[in-house]
Amino acid sequence: MLVIGNELLTGKVGEANLVVLARSVRNLGIVLRRVVMVLDDIDTIARDVRELSSAHDWLFTSGGVGPTHDDVTIEAVAKAFGVPVVVSEPMKAMLEAHYKERLTDGHLRMALIPEGAALETTAEIRWPTIRIANTWIMPGIPEVFQMKIPVLEAKIGKDAAFVSHAVYTKMDEGDLKPLLDRVVAAYPTVDVGSYPRWNEPSYRTKLTFDGLDTDVVSRARDAFIASLPQGEPQWIE
Repeated sequence: MLVIGNELLTGKVGEANLVVLARSVRNLGIVLRRVVMVLDDIDTIARDVRELSSAHDWLFTSGGVGPTHDDVTIEAVAKAFGVPVVVSEPMKAMLEAHYKERLTDGHLRMALIPEGAALETTAEIRWPTIRIANTWIMPGIPEVFQMKIPVLEAKIGKDAAFVSHAVYTKMDEGDLKPLLDRVVAAYPTVDVGSYPRWNEPSYRTKLTFDGLDTDVVSRARDAFIASLPQGEPQWIE
């Protein structure tokens, strides 16, 4: 994921799209391996798009697709793929129909796409999401970003989703470490996580067990539970 925006790196706005994308692609069976955050700079975005798109199956950008001067993602992605920016006639027609007499040159900037890009839609979501090769160009506004997620899910398709179970205990990580080490060694295909909390009266540490094989993940969780002292865990998910 390439997250774009001066407002994020100056702390003016809190980033909210990563968690939405991470949860969505995990349900598709996709591992989100890297997240990069950059300023609204064409050359920097273009460089990162080239590097990330060539090194990964999918790249998702977030931000910089609006009508103002600092929305430079379309130009940067086009530069990364060595193509010009062109007007999408279908998107232009949709903007004209929506804004009518209020249409401005700024609005029409939102009809620009890298040449050769696909306009991805579903029956329910008619405003296109732009995709060029393996790179999805997503909006930065969290509400709109979330609205686009069903398009990704429909077009990418679902493989085996990741299974995740959680165990909550009142034990701290120092005491849990030898128990976790045994589970990690016995179940190498299961991703085991440990997340302590402070000032949480109901539990001290949340343990997670993730993987693609439902049976193996359940067995890893159950093996861990069996190793806990009597009275633990507090609850499981």
